[in-house]
Amino acid sequence: MSVLDVRDLKKSFGKNHAVQGISFSVSAGEVFTIIGPNGAGKTTTLEMIEGLVTPDHGEILFGNLTWEKNSKTIKQMIGVQPQSSAMFDLLNPEENLDLFATFYDKARPTEEVLKLVNLTDHRKNHVKKLSGGQRQRLAIGLAMISDPDIIFLDEPTTGLDPQARRNIWDIILELKKLGKTIILTTHYMEEAEKLSDRVCIVDQGKIVTLDTPAALIAKLTEEREVRLAFIDGAAAAEEAEVFSQNIDSVVRTEREGSSLKLWSTNPEDTLYDLFGFTKEKNYKVEQVSIREMSLEDVFIAFTGKEWRD
Repeated sequence: MSVLDVRDLKKSFGKNHAVQGISFSVSAGEVFTIIGPNGAGKTTTLEMIEGLVTPDHGEILFGNLTWEKNSKTIKQMIGVQPQSSAMFDLLNPEENLDLFATFYDKARPTEEVLKLVNLTDHRKNHVKKLSGGQRQRLAIGLAMISDPDIIFLDEPTTGLDPQARRNIWDIILELKKLGKTIILTTHYMEEAEKLSDRVCIVDQGKIVTLDTPAALIAKLTEEREVRLAFIDGAAAAEEAEVFSQNIDSVVRTEREGSSLKLWSTNPEDTLYDLFGFTKEKNYKVEQVSIREMSLEDVFIAFTGKEWRD
């Protein structure tokens, strides 16, 4: 069931056409992730959906509710964690949550939210003394205090160390278990790939592709990259390259010194044939790996831009 429908959204700032006809639907309980290069229109799109920016054109529907007619109701059913969260530094997490709870008709118990975002042990520490990861967890807690059906998380892990980032991932997955719908933007490909039910790639204000991470990767290519490093040096790699070029599943090869890379539609069978060759020749392989395609490869293929954190 669709809980959010975005139809032909457009927004310009002077001559800058930030969003140029974006449309998508989000299902209940889904983690829907929007990614794209800097300046692609991600944040503007999110701000229009959140009711912070008025679209020049298009519709935003929460079921049958619209911002024009039902803004008060929508504000009660969504939670927003923006890139720069407003919280009171001289209050502790418990006090911040209690204060934000007064802004809504209903609120989730502060104790539950503290536990959910793993801040129970830091509930009495002033916000200004919290680490970056703890502040981000509190920001998500503040977005959760009204017990919303839909939660918007705008780059919640930017600038965090790997451990703090994975703590946020755990919270997002827990929110999904609770049946919450999450709309996420992120700068991290691994994050999008691991957390998302579907990924929407935006570039120059338009959607360039939208699907599950697995389906996006599958669309990219049927080939996988196989890498081998030969102890016996460049001559062994050269002979193996010549042999591999006669294997039906091998599409192309690339050799540098004692290292050989090849692209195969059936890497397991390719390696079986190659290892038969190396055993016959008594060549020793030092390293072997099969590189799976990733969401980052999809991103580069569809936008023509290298991803940078």
